[in-house]
Amino acid sequence: MVARLREAILEGTLRPEHSLPASRRLAAGLGVSRGVVVRAYEQLAGEGYLESRGSGGTRVAVRSDGRGMVPESLQAGSGTEQTAAIDLTPGRPSGTPFQDRDWRAAWRQAVAEPVEVELPDALGTPALRTAVADHLAASRGLTVSADDIIITAGTSDALHLAVATLRAQADRPRVLMEDPGYPTARRVLSAAGAAVETLPVAVDGPQAAQLASVDPRPDAILVTPSHQYPLGGRMPVQERLALLAWAEANGALILEDDYDSEFRHRRMPLPALASLPSSAEVVLVGTFSKSLSPWLRCGYLVVRGTSGQRLKNTRRDLGSPVPGVLQSALANYITGGGLARHIARARRQYSHRRALLLDRLGGREDLQLAALDGGLHAVIRLQPDIPAARLAEEALALGVRVVTLGSYFFGRTPENGLVIGYGAPTDLQLAAALDVITGILDRMAESAA
Repeated sequence: MVARLREAILEGTLRPEHSLPASRRLAAGLGVSRGVVVRAYEQLAGEGYLESRGSGGTRVAVRSDGRGMVPESLQAGSGTEQTAAIDLTPGRPSGTPFQDRDWRAAWRQAVAEPVEVELPDALGTPALRTAVADHLAASRGLTVSADDIIITAGTSDALHLAVATLRAQADRPRVLMEDPGYPTARRVLSAAGAAVETLPVAVDGPQAAQLASVDPRPDAILVTPSHQYPLGGRMPVQERLALLAWAEANGALILEDDYDSEFRHRRMPLPALASLPSSAEVVLVGTFSKSLSPWLRCGYLVVRGTSGQRLKNTRRDLGSPVPGVLQSALANYITGGGLARHIARARRQYSHRRALLLDRLGGREDLQLAALDGGLHAVIRLQPDIPAARLAEEALALGVRVVTLGSYFFGRTPENGLVIGYGAPTDLQLAAALDVITGILDRMAESAA
């Protein structure tokens, strides 16, 4: 079915002004199950051939020449600031959840509820905290209760809250983070008043031997053990246990950024640090930015022990930055199964784009692909004679935005490569962007020969 619909679009039989039949009606007409039609629509939407408009139906999104109808907000602009037509900046998920029927129903239910005259609970509404706890039990195997959850306005708010809590014991708390690591996290921690120090790490993150030599001890350490950002490795179990032992012995708080654990393409994620037996203080930082959209600005903390109580007290002092109606809608969406269904659909889309990336770049001898076991981004390591900054500059001139791997390094010699996100672009956009990148690589190789 997918091949037939794709062929009809490319031949011009189905055009952008055409809407496709509802999945139930088409399934009945073809004598197949509705699930077959739904999966076909999902795949073609992920490839960029179709656009789902929720209750507005599904329409063709490309012309017979294969060109997409690019929104004005993504068209290349003129003037001093150039906007790429295809943006491969990492950290951007698929933009489809807001067209989801479950999402719209969750919002209708939320706005139909009686308007409260009190502010939302500072820690989050009971309904959302319970829903998040249930979601973590199903998706991460974490046994937590609603009392262990603090709702945040995303990861930046969570890190700001952590530093505000640490400042009750130290005016300028020392926070250790991975190098390479997430630049935004470093900026947020610094702006919140922390003294940020970096620890050079390999692909799987920090090792116990490195931590033993850190002096003076930090007040906290920020790690990405399930999918090191951006290199993409995962911390082995023995190193996780060693990290917990070090934190317990030194009284350091572990901030575990579990930013994209829902999306694994080859192997299941290892147990979260927060789930392992230890007396160390561990705070798990979660977000809906990768599973749904950064537009929501909503996430959560899983907290326990003394640090958990301190974080709760700080949040109560500051109040909740997350609107109550958003929390209600998210709670409805999760408890109604909408989030789980969306993640399953998104996982299929991302897996398909990952395969496309491997197909286009995996066989090239002038680069090395990494970080593809999970998540929404890939690392492209380049040969020394292919400067990543120059490649990125030429790609931008041709309408493709990419980020250099070197921009994630803080205090050490950066590696030569790119970090590209494949969550947001359609398959057609990703294929076109990869054609641009490979074309530049070929020209660079010819020039160097």
